[in-house]
Amino acid sequence: MTATLPLLYDHGRGVTTRLIAETAGVAEGTIFRVFASKDELIDATVRKAFEPGQMQRDLAAIPDDASLHDRALALVTVMQRRFAKSFLLLQRLGMTGPPEPPEQKGEWARRVEATTQAMVDLLSPFQDELTQPAALVVRSLRLLTFSGTHPKFTGGDLLTAEQIVDLVLYGAVRRPAATPEETH
Repeated sequence: MTATLPLLYDHGRGVTTRLIAETAGVAEGTIFRVFASKDELIDATVRKAFEPGQMQRDLAAIPDDASLHDRALALVTVMQRRFAKSFLLLQRLGMTGPPEPPEQKGEWARRVEATTQAMVDLLSPFQDELTQPAALVVRSLRLLTFSGTHPKFTGGDLLTAEQIVDLVLYGAVRRPAATPEETH
């Protein structure tokens, strides 16, 4: 599956088992000792690509001493990478959405929730600086990152991580300066 994933980005479902075997450094017949068909291998590879977990490892690499802005920027960058790869894979395979979670849906849901919680935990130390709960800020970052990273939603004019973070953390409108009466 490790050898198959990069090939799917280039060849989609048209990838041959011969090319997969060459890339993996195994005999073509070896593939069929593990998978009944090329489609079964591709489906397993796609499920693995959408599996939650890698994002948590990426988030754990963000320095503990990073500022709120830098943490949000790193979070959006991680999400953009994941979304962009997912969108490309779906497009190459002619899929309209990610695969259904495997049979152990409870475990999948637990891992998705753990990833979401890791995102919230990343911003929670700055709750006093936020006007909204950290969970809502994360949700807003996710939604804007998802739509701002999708080529069809943006007409090809993708949002940068900096634009997404600035919009969510600081808004789009300058607040009018407070009058002396309003400050008391």
